[in-house]
Amino acid sequence: CILFCLGFTTQQSEVIVSALVKIMNTNLDTIYKDMVTKVQQEIALQQVMSHIGGVKKDMIILEKSEFSALRSENEKIKLELQQIKKQVMDEITKVRADNKLNLNLEKSRVKELHAQQDRALTQTDRKIDTEVADLKTMLESHKLDNIKYLAGSVFTCLTVALGFYRLWI
Repeated sequence: CILFCLGFTTQQSEVIVSALVKIMNTNLDTIYKDMVTKVQQEIALQQVMSHIGGVKKDMIILEKSEFSALRSENEKIKLELQQIKKQVMDEITKVRADNKLNLNLEKSRVKELHAQQDRALTQTDRKIDTEVADLKTMLESHKLDNIKYLAGSVFTCLTVALGFYRLWI
């Protein structure tokens, strides 16, 4: 009717209106094809939520299995660490014992060396004392000999002097 007023004939107006109705129906069909119903939307939402729930369960299972794996790995590492610690402590004890043994051996060697040195010093002291005593004895002997010779010389001189005295008197 409006088209008729704008200068179109009735037949032209009907063709234009029918073309517009077809275009509108086609557009609505295309729009309806892309659209979903509320029921379809709820079904899709339930499917997505179900899928998300499954993924959550899988994640929890993976997390627990990874946690268990980490826990077991941690236990293995703890055991290895304890074994290494025990080995280190055993080695430390062994080294300490070896060091104590070596130290005691060195102490005994030093004591033996000191004892040998003391024996050598004692022997040297004895030798020196013996030599000093021998020298004193020799000195005394020489003193006595000197005194004897001196006395003999004095008596000889006296005898000679008395002999001259007698001869002159």
